[in-house]
Amino acid sequence: MLSRHLLVQIIVAMGVGIGAAYIFPVWLTRVFLTFNGLFSQLLGFVIPLIILGFVAPAIAEVGKKAGRMLLLTVVIAYVATLLAGFGSYFVSDGIFPDIVTPLNPADTSATGESAPNLTPYFSIEMPPLMSVMTALITAFIVGIGTASLGDDSTMRILLIEFRTIVSGLIAKAVIPLLPLYIFGIFLNMTVSGQVAGILSTFAKIIVVIFVMHVAVLLVQYTVASFFSRGSRNPLRLLCTMLPAYFTALGTQSSAATIPITLRQTVKMGVSPEIAGFTVPLCATIHMSGSVLKIVACAVALMLATGIPYDLGMFAGFICMLGITIVAAPGIPGGAIMAALGVLTQMLGFTDADSALMIALYVAMDSFGTACNVTGDGALSIIIARIMGADKSLKACENAK
Repeated sequence: MLSRHLLVQIIVAMGVGIGAAYIFPVWLTRVFLTFNGLFSQLLGFVIPLIILGFVAPAIAEVGKKAGRMLLLTVVIAYVATLLAGFGSYFVSDGIFPDIVTPLNPADTSATGESAPNLTPYFSIEMPPLMSVMTALITAFIVGIGTASLGDDSTMRILLIEFRTIVSGLIAKAVIPLLPLYIFGIFLNMTVSGQVAGILSTFAKIIVVIFVMHVAVLLVQYTVASFFSRGSRNPLRLLCTMLPAYFTALGTQSSAATIPITLRQTVKMGVSPEIAGFTVPLCATIHMSGSVLKIVACAVALMLATGIPYDLGMFAGFICMLGITIVAAPGIPGGAIMAALGVLTQMLGFTDADSALMIALYVAMDSFGTACNVTGDGALSIIIARIMGADKSLKACENAK
């Protein structure tokens, strides 16, 4: 997940980029446009590697475990993620057209003169090794095949080492350059006169997305209360998980919050054995908050930039998104980096659109993470009941 340090850097980059547009000469602005062009090419090259490097070893590691509880946890976590994504789409599609202002070509630039059409000094083509869909299909085939080979297979070791290489590339090359990339995007938007509309869009949708996160948690714990035979008020269950929620707000990491999430889940009455299995696994595969946020941001940006969309397009996007961001590593930008390929392939996002998605994701990362981990407790209650682990919920039913 994105670190707080990166959040500060990107906020500063946005502000400085806007201010620099008023003082930078054209030649210097074009220097940063050239960098942005090169960085965009690098992102396009890396995205298939990210998908292959993250998804294949994740499937191999999950698939090597056997048992009904594993299958049940994976299915419930994926369904919960899909429901959050579709709910986000319908709410966004109903509300955002009235609050998002389309970005029209500006008549004047930041200097008050006719907006210039600036271009990079040069570009370097970096064609990816494979398309996004090819990478995803390959990841599934390789991951499932590797899962059948056992824990000590050479292929599994290679996949884990490849994931380490890709994670290192993101952590040491891509993420450190992101603030400079965001700076260039906002510099260019300010020069072209579009930044006011973007900032207005940011402020409006952040509020709506936060409210949707709260609504998702209320729904999840209402369902969990039903599965606990109505013995606990959903608000009480949710209050029990608040320490995990606020820990996630501070750490911005699902993995770092696992000990707190596990402790609070046991306090709700789920047995330590079941919670010890479901909580760490859901921290990897349950992404309701993240998918909700990405879908809402995508709808808002498509409305702002005039990209047409419909339910059919987003249905496929949400289903693929719930898979591609599985096992996004505990490094800054894992989930949004894994999602960039699907945004580009299925929704037609440009480089500038992807940069804005990154900025929005950073601004709300802690809330998405908190929604993910807090919901893990509700899923654990549901799984325990379906598994017939009535004893694990005895405390939950007796505690008032």
